Amino acid sequence: MPPQAIFLIDMSLGYLAWALCIAVYVWPWLKAMDGAQAQRIIATFHSFRFFGLVFLLPGFVGQHVPQGFAAPAAYGDIATALLAILALLTFRIRALFWLLVLAFNVVGLGDLIIDTANASRLGLPNMAGELGAAYAIPMLYVPALFWTHIVAFALMLQSRKRSVRAATA
Repeated sequence: MPPQAIFLIDMSLGYLAWALCIAVYVWPWLKAMDGAQAQRIIATFHSFRFFGLVFLLPGFVGQHVPQGFAAPAAYGDIATALLAILALLTFRIRALFWLLVLAFNVVGLGDLIIDTANASRLGLPNMAGELGAAYAIPMLYVPALFWTHIVAFALMLQSRKRSVRAATA
């Protein structure tokens, strides 16, 4: 089977498996709790995105991973991680916390979309073996990050709807 096919099958199944896991276990759990606490859990998960810097680490990935993919992926991940960490540090200052929650989710989801487009444009699926151990990132970690961003936005919308209902009642 060609590397591109394996890459696309693995990535598709990663998105599907995480969607099922989040729909069955994570979404009901987070939806039932206080919105700020739920966002705090999501921010904690995203605070580990600093790991994306490994795309710049020679020896961890092959020499042929395109810099047009590696650099934006690495720096987008570290930016998202730092924003998530700042959100966690400002949890008690709610206005700032919510601003940082919005920021890390916008930056983080945008980073994932840009990275996916860059990977496709630069032919990364054809050279998937060059990712080395970092192959696990787009297959396992990125789908979980994607879906938790979607959950974070859904929770923010749900919270907003509750606030509007409460204000009109």
